[in-house]
This record gives sequence, structure tokens and C-alpha cells, in this order.
Amino acid sequence: MAKVAEKQVVVNEIKEKLEKASSAVLVDARGLTVAQDTSLRKQLREAGVDYKVYKNTMMNLAVEGTVFEGLRDYFEGPSAIAICYEDPTVAASIMNKFMKDAKALEFKGGVIEGTCYDAKGMVAVAGIPSKEVLLSKLLGSFKSPMGSFARVIQAIADQGGVPAEKEAPAEETAPAEEAAPVEEAPAKEEAPTAEAAAPAETTEA
Repeated sequence: MAKVAEKQVVVNEIKEKLEKASSAVLVDARGLTVAQDTSLRKQLREAGVDYKVYKNTMMNLAVEGTVFEGLRDYFEGPSAIAICYEDPTVAASIMNKFMKDAKALEFKGGVIEGTCYDAKGMVAVAGIPSKEVLLSKLLGSFKSPMGSFARVIQAIADQGGVPAEKEAPAEETAPAEEAAPVEEAPAKEEAPTAEAAAPAETTEA
């Protein structure tokens, strides 16, 4: 009974961590040297990632009925799990970079924000920039247009603004155009007068 109780404590520990997690990455860390293992743990800890080696039977019970249940397909051989609570890709990114020098470290699978990936999928996920990097790039893209806008505003302010009087001449020219067509009315009235005078001369002859 004591062993069962001890196992349940470990299972509950994993469950509590996964309940707050945004992602979990499963790796095979066999073959890492002590120095490499220490370095990896340090990097993950500084990034806020919980990294630990558990027995597959314990993790198998812990993920049951959760969004991390897909990890069951990868519980073969010794496994270490990295649990992220904020940025879901940070653990995969750190491990992927670490693998370039530590060939013994391999992805087995992972669940990122509810989606399960195999080893190849985790490599692809690891290439996604972290939220901090994406935010930095986004702010950088805003910086140039905002700087240009600020310079335009400053230039207008230095010139004292745009004077409102410059718009007045457009209103003064309107009345002159309305008076143009009035001259044609008298010309039509003179034509009938000339025609009426012609028959009077013929009668006198």
C-alpha cells in the first residue's frame, strides 16, 4: 500500500503541473553527459520551464483524460518531460538549439496548446519564434511609420500649423461664374422687331 500511495503522489504532482501547462515536450535524454544535462536543466529553468524525468507508467496515468493524452503514444523507453506554463514553444526551441551540440538528446513527441505532434512536428514547432521575439518584431515594424508620422507633426508644429485663410479665395470666385449667362436674353427680343417693320414699307409703295 505504501508504494501505491507513493505512486499516486507522483501522478498527482504531474497532473497538477499539466493543469497549468500550455505545452509539454517529451524527449529521450539518454546519453547526455552530466555537464550537458546540467546545462540543459539550467537553460530550461531560467526560461520558466519545469523539466523532470518520470517513469512512463506515472506519466501515462497522469495524462489520462487530459489534452496531453496524445503523449501516451510516445511513452517508450526512458522519458523526460519539459512542461511550459507561459510561452508554449520555448522548451522546444531551447532543446532544438541544444541538440545541435548534444546529439544524444532527441524529441519523442509533444503537445502544444492542445495539439499533439510527433518528433518531426516538434522540430517544426521549435522553429517558431517565441512570443517575445514576435512582439519585438511587431514593435519594430511600428517604429518606422510612427517615427515618420511624428516628424510630419513636428514639421507642421514648427511652421505654426496650416493657416485657415488660404481656403477663402475658393469661396470668392463662385459668384463671378453665376453672372456669365445673363447677356443672351435681349438678343432674342430684337429679332421680331426687325421683321415687323419690313411689311410696312411694302404697303406704302
